Formats: sequence, C-alpha cells, structure tokens
Amino acid sequence: MGVTEEAHNVRVVGSGEQTIVLAHGFGTDQSVWKHLVPHLVDDYRVVLYDNMGAGTTNPDYFDFDRYSSLEGYACDVLAILDDLHVHSCIYVGHSVSAMIGLIASISRPNLFSKVLTISASPRYMNEPDYYGGFEQSELLELFEAMKSNYKAWCDGFAPLAVGGDMESVAVQEFSRTLFNMRPDIALSVAQTIFYSDVRPLLRHVSVPCHIIQSIKDLAVPVVVSEYLHQNLGGDSIVEVMSTDGHLPQLSSPDVVVPVLLKHIRYNIAA
Repeated sequence: MGVTEEAHNVRVVGSGEQTIVLAHGFGTDQSVWKHLVPHLVDDYRVVLYDNMGAGTTNPDYFDFDRYSSLEGYACDVLAILDDLHVHSCIYVGHSVSAMIGLIASISRPNLFSKVLTISASPRYMNEPDYYGGFEQSELLELFEAMKSNYKAWCDGFAPLAVGGDMESVAVQEFSRTLFNMRPDIALSVAQTIFYSDVRPLLRHVSVPCHIIQSIKDLAVPVVVSEYLHQNLGGDSIVEVMSTDGHLPQLSSPDVVVPVLLKHIRYNIAA
C-alpha cells in the first residue's frame, strides 16, 4: 500500500468491472457507508477512504494550508484514484465531498463516468441573490461554540444535523465520529467548508450529475439542489427524498439505499 492509500485508510472491497468511489462528508469517516456497501460488493469494485482530518486519520498528516481550500481534498481524490489505477469511476460524494468530487472532475473529467451528490451545497452562506441557509453571524456563533467547548458542541450539533433525538443510533454514531476529530482540525475544516464558494466552478462541470437531497436538511435547504441542477455545466437530475437530516444514508438507509442504487445503476436519459 502506498503512502497516500495508507494515510487515507483506503479500502477496496467487492468485485466488478465498474469502480464506485464512496466519499464521506464532514465529521464522519468511511463507516458512514456501512448500510450501502453490502449492496454493492457483488457487482462493483468499491473504493472507500477517509478524508484527511477525519478522526480515523493521523492528525500529523493534516496540512492546514493545503486543506484551507477544497482543491487540496480534490487533489487527494485524484491521487488515490491514480494509485489504484482507476481509469473510470462512479463517484458518490456526501456533503462537502460532493463538491470535492465535482472540482476533481473538472480537471480530469474522463475519470468520472458520473457523480452522485448527497446533501450537497456549493455555498452555505446567504447572499443577496442566493439562499444557502446561513447568515455569517450564525457561522461565527457556530465556530465560537466549537472553540469554547468542542464536546458540548458535538453533543448539540449531532442531533440537529442528523435529525432525531440523542438516543438514536445514527445520532450517536455521528456524535462519535465528530468527536473523534481533533478539535483544532475540526474547526479548520468547518471554516473551510462553510466559507467555500464553488458556484463559479459549476458551469465547468461536464460529467453527468445525480443530485440527491433530503426534503429537510439543517445544513442544505432543498432549493440548493435545484440551484445545482440549473447551474451545472453537464446533464443533471434531481431527486428529493422524503428523509429528514443531513446524513440520510446513516439515519434512513431503508429509504436512501434503494435511491442510491437506482442512480448508480441507471444513467440520465438522453
């Protein structure tokens, strides 16, 4: 195993001619895909990895300058695919990893046969002509709460993000992986994500995109999925699910897994 693969805890399971890459979002790791993977391994080669900064990665490898923009993460994705000699893949990106995959696809479109985005947003902050869901004052409060007591912030944020009470298994799981992040790294990653603006790049995305979204999501208003659909450069399709929360693949797998399998297996009609 190469240095890149080891640093990102890369795991390849299953067998098949097509490769599927599963990329997790903020505060989670590759375990967030545990309900989906068993449905893929018989037909696909599945690549899982952890984003740098996840609690399962070595914090000494986290370069604060490199990961101050999403481009640093996109370079990691391309390095992992090159190390594994992947020539074409279906990329499934959750939350920030959806945008990371789109950025990577701009420089290497031939590597991506299509991209599935789950709970994705190109811009979290509201602008005069755009609704992202957050005012800057709200984000500053969020960052201050992370700084002052990270454990308390995790306990409060997890049920809000997942949707549900603190007793649910999904909330407990997200709370665990969130708390596993080193607090200063978690703050830096959160600031990079919430201040990012991928909107100017969307028109350069040429690969087909399947936009999958919960009807209710604390982090991503449902109108954002339509914004992506209208502004992506290539073909795209939107499916809004009846689910609640930002991590529906963890909290509502009975609904989400069939939707993901459908979009993985079928292409956008010409």
